[in-house]
Amino acid sequence: MTIHTRPLHLPTVDFSRFYGSPAEREEFIRELTRVLHDHGFFYLVGHGVPQSLIEDVLAASKRFFALAEADKLSIEMVKSSHFRGYNRAGYERTRGEQDWREQLDINTEGTPVESGPDTPWNRLYGPNQWPEALPELKALLLRYQAEVTRVGIDVLKAIALSLGQPEGAFAEIYEPSPSQLLKIIRYPGRDAAGSDQGVGAHKDGGFVTVLLQDTTPGLRIRTEDGVWIEAPPVPGTFVVNSGELLELATNGFVRADVHDVVTPPAGTERFSVAFFLGARYDAAIPVIPLPEELKRGERGVTVDPLNPIFREVGINHLKSRLRSHPDVAAKHHPDLLHLLEKPSKA
Repeated sequence: MTIHTRPLHLPTVDFSRFYGSPAEREEFIRELTRVLHDHGFFYLVGHGVPQSLIEDVLAASKRFFALAEADKLSIEMVKSSHFRGYNRAGYERTRGEQDWREQLDINTEGTPVESGPDTPWNRLYGPNQWPEALPELKALLLRYQAEVTRVGIDVLKAIALSLGQPEGAFAEIYEPSPSQLLKIIRYPGRDAAGSDQGVGAHKDGGFVTVLLQDTTPGLRIRTEDGVWIEAPPVPGTFVVNSGELLELATNGFVRADVHDVVTPPAGTERFSVAFFLGARYDAAIPVIPLPEELKRGERGVTVDPLNPIFREVGINHLKSRLRSHPDVAAKHHPDLLHLLEKPSKA
């Protein structure tokens, strides 16, 4: 496969073509193969999520962050052993440094599951925390979570085809219940944060991320050549990127790009809604036997010694949560902190 020089902007992918005529779908898949190898990030249009729902979610997010601090802290994440709930700015960390964003994390709504020495990731299952002061938020965010799950799974089906695999190639490691981590996020201005790090440089750990941006820029992506490019908000789009699970599964043909968010200027704020589609916690990521013309484009898995990648999905996700939320880890899971020292199996 030809390796293309990447322009200093993200491509736009019209997903309605995936649902078009057979010829249109075939051409779309060929183009997606190039995008996945060359970029890792792209703008998505034609996704079918109602604009009214998008606007409602952004408006509700702003209402949540405008609540009194006591109302938000009533569902502070440290109260949940399942890593669900509200975090104040500076309470999440990337590579050991504080991220200056406040956020509410939810995942698949459920009940606690018994865990054992061989299933520590079962501690991640459980209920979400919802603010009593904003009762409409639960139904709205769960509806949005279902919509972006649909988008993420359809994108994953298209990715499977673009890699020369059956459409359902990844289904066996996400069905019947994928990880559905959703964050509503507010980045305060630099005058309030006192730092440029909205969120530090990192890769996403799942299959794909579906990011909704409001109007303030800040997202940056580091190319394979080490150049940082900006991904400003574009109305009507999501920013979609591939995560570490796809990099593992394709031996680096699909790249999980490093990215960060820069704190907005003083006197402003930035809102976004990030959805991370992941595999089942009890699954392991295989290496997909790519067609020969794609196999020549494999780059191998990039390994960060400070943030190793595991093929065991549950360990990978649990490690990420323990590392990002040391207060929750210390209160609820001190016996699992040794997992952060486990060597990479990538």
